[in-house]
Amino acid sequence: MRSPDDQTPFGGAERSVPRISIRGFCEFPDTGAALQRAFADRRLSKAQTAVQLGGIRAAIDYFTGQVTPNLLLVETRLSGQAALEELDSLAEVCDPSTKVIVIGRVNDVELYRELMHRGASEYLVAPLDPLRLIEVISGLYADPAGSPIGRTVVFVGARGGVGSSSLAHNVGWCIAEEIKINATIVDFDLPFGTLGLDYDDDPGQGVFDALSAPERLDETLLDRLLVKRSDTLSLFTAPSMLDQSFETPLESFESVLDAVRRTAPYVIVDLPHSWEPWVKATLIGADDIVIAATPDLSSLRNAKNLIDVLRQNRPNDAPPKLVLNQTGVPRRPEIPLKDFAETIGFPPAAVLPFDPALFGAASNNGKMLAETGIKSPVIDGLRALTMAIAGRKTMSVREPTSLLSFLKGKKRA
Repeated sequence: MRSPDDQTPFGGAERSVPRISIRGFCEFPDTGAALQRAFADRRLSKAQTAVQLGGIRAAIDYFTGQVTPNLLLVETRLSGQAALEELDSLAEVCDPSTKVIVIGRVNDVELYRELMHRGASEYLVAPLDPLRLIEVISGLYADPAGSPIGRTVVFVGARGGVGSSSLAHNVGWCIAEEIKINATIVDFDLPFGTLGLDYDDDPGQGVFDALSAPERLDETLLDRLLVKRSDTLSLFTAPSMLDQSFETPLESFESVLDAVRRTAPYVIVDLPHSWEPWVKATLIGADDIVIAATPDLSSLRNAKNLIDVLRQNRPNDAPPKLVLNQTGVPRRPEIPLKDFAETIGFPPAAVLPFDPALFGAASNNGKMLAETGIKSPVIDGLRALTMAIAGRKTMSVREPTSLLSFLKGKKRA
């Protein structure tokens, strides 16, 4: 599933920290606040964490005669030989399997080397950056021989009918076919998913089969369940049937996404417009989030509520990207762009005009928008959004033609 010519390596996404116990002992309030921010992060959601004041001495007193956690973060006010002696005293009460990160106030290379020589896992200089601390902790528990992890980009609509699925399918196509990075689009709207329909492919049972038995989902089975659209694009389609029950536990969605992330640098997730526990968990755990909205009051209210929830649960992440879709509908009252941006707290990443002829031409022919060859501001906006998601500055594309030329070509065919 991975091509050796992929220009973007895996690793643009952070690994979550496994179910370990972490205990922090800090000397200064700013360090305690940084630890609390890190421990509240989505990437440490599975870990059992706690913070208290007192530094290394408090850790020694607390764990004398007790089992130490998987990871200890301890802060020292000392430097030089005094700091080393303090760490030696801590080592006497630590279990051999416990990893120790030392936090200090002195940027001393010699101290760092001595701490590493005495068994410390890392030495960090305060003030701490929570994201840097999360990266260090994640690195301590990453399996060097493990599979690389792809980046998840989750698309969700502020309400039904705002075009979230269409955005997801088209951005996935642009990443795979125009930037030439392997991508898999996952349709999690089990009863009403349109991924197979938009690509003019048989929907099949792909995602539903995987969710029904996630423990069996190895690379071989996943390869059979995916629809291979091209060398760089795979589709994980939903059954789109109403005669089945789709009650699936949250853990199954997590397992399926973990499996897909091991096979492609980008995983585009199309979420349904609902608010189930698994939907919320998928959003909070995503590397990037795109919220689609239209310039109306219900979209504004729902987008604001979504963004507030995400800010609360993702304190160390950038805000989601907002796409204001279907703008400029004739005779429809719209909330001005400036007012929309002021209410949610940041400007939209893309503003896409209403273009029914373009969408109709693509839908009727089972093509993505850029495949039609039609020139449109919508396609320009989608490409700009794709480049922002993929961290690219340029995209090589073919010269577009007019809508009339495209329709004439289809008629001749």
